[in-house]
This record gives sequence, structure tokens and C-alpha cells, in this order.
Amino acid sequence: MKRFLALLLTFTIYCSFTEKETVWLALGDSITYLNDHLDETGNRVHKGYMTRVVEKKPSIRYVNQGHNGWTAVRIAKEIENLGLVKADIYTIFLGTNDWWAGLPLGSLTDYQQNTGNATVFGAFKTIINKIRQLNARADIVLITPMQRTDFVYINDMHNNAWGSYKEKNGQQLEQFANAIRRIGKLEGVKVIDLFHNDQLGLANLVNYKRLRDPLTNAYKDFNYPDYTHIPFNADSDEYPYPIQAINMTYDGLHPSDDGNQLIAEKLLNLFNTLR
Repeated sequence: MKRFLALLLTFTIYCSFTEKETVWLALGDSITYLNDHLDETGNRVHKGYMTRVVEKKPSIRYVNQGHNGWTAVRIAKEIENLGLVKADIYTIFLGTNDWWAGLPLGSLTDYQQNTGNATVFGAFKTIINKIRQLNARADIVLITPMQRTDFVYINDMHNNAWGSYKEKNGQQLEQFANAIRRIGKLEGVKVIDLFHNDQLGLANLVNYKRLRDPLTNAYKDFNYPDYTHIPFNADSDEYPYPIQAINMTYDGLHPSDDGNQLIAEKLLNLFNTLR
């Protein structure tokens, strides 16, 4: 009997100090996807933001639902085919690809009236409805797109795009970030606003862009915003972001180790406030 009571006491103490597992489903695009595909960063990233979070909070188990190159609109259209599971926390980190694809942002009315997936506002309604169907009590965290400078894919330089300093299809990326903030306010859910974070400002995304000087044809390291006026030729130029150019992103768009650490810290601070 004494042995049984001692075992029971040991088990009770163990349980009291063991945190219950929290399931976190991260829904996103390539920034989320790359957490588990570091080789696709040219091994320039050593840990993604999700890995960094669970290292600090081992009671969290993440489910990576990052879809490389996908938009919020495409996620919404495929929402029933993604295999989303019940979780305690859902983060939604989307919008940058919708902007670059020139998809219509729409209006808050599209969200409020659940008009469907023709606009980004409408797509977010579809996504959040699905999450609440899976777990009505789950915490939902919205993450705005980061600002982005000139993107050049490290594995294919023909895959490149200008940064958020210019419009795409008559829309600014900031409009998409502000839309996500408005949805968060309407729904009463937490929002991590990366777009307006000073550490992720355009001048901090890369240290420089290495391009041919139009006057001399010699390679030169140009700072922001000077490099935005210098042409880049994917067929003949070297990759414009050598290792030394890495700052908060490693390619002008995707977070570096420093960028992922910043995102992880924002999430950890917020997760600590959730029930």
C-alpha cells in the first residue's frame, strides 16, 4: 500500500509539472513551407520560425501547412482538400503572393457578407470559417505579409519580382497587410503586424544588391533604394545576393535566420498570452 501511494504521489507530481501538448497548425505560403525544406533555401536558413518556437516551448507540436507559391485565394478554393486538422492554435500567414499575382483585394464587405473566393477578403472568410468548423474554441492568429524588396529565387534567377516599393496591378502590398489587420479587429483575434515592423523595413531586408554598374559594367554593391533603378539580367548576371548581402531576408523576400528569429519571438510572446 505504501509503495502504491508513493507511486501515485510521484505520478501526480510528474503530471503537475508536465505541460499538456498544444497543437499549432501554421497555414501559409513558402515562408511557412520552407521551415521543413531548408535545402530549398540553398541552406542559407538553418532554422525556420516554427522550429524556433517549439525549441523554446516544447509543449507545442506544430503542423506545417505551408504551400509553396500559394495565394490565400488558392488556399480558400482548396480548403477542403488540404487535410487541415483540429488544432489548439491556428496561424494564418498569407497575402504576399496574392499581391504579386495581382489578385483583387476586395473590401471588408466581401468578408462580412461571405461573398466567396473571388477576392482576398472573401478568401480569408472561407479560411476562418473552416478553422472554426474544425475547432470553434481555437485561438486564431493572423500574420500580415512582410515588406519585400527585389526577389530573386536562388535556384532559378528567372523567377524574380520587384519589391513592395512599387504597385502591382494598381495595388500596394500595404493594402493587403491593412486588410488583415481589419479582419483581425473585426473578428477580435490577435494580429502580428510584420509589414509595419521597423526591423523589417525595406532598407533592412538585404544589406545590398550586387549588380553591374550601368556606367562601367563592373559589379558593384548597391544599397536600397539605389538598386531599384539598376537592371538585372537573369541570363548573364551573377546571383545578386551573396552571403554577405543577407540581412532580414536571404533573397529579398524569404526570411533569413535573423528574420525567422524575429517572427518566432513575436509568436512566442503572443502564445504566452493565450489561454
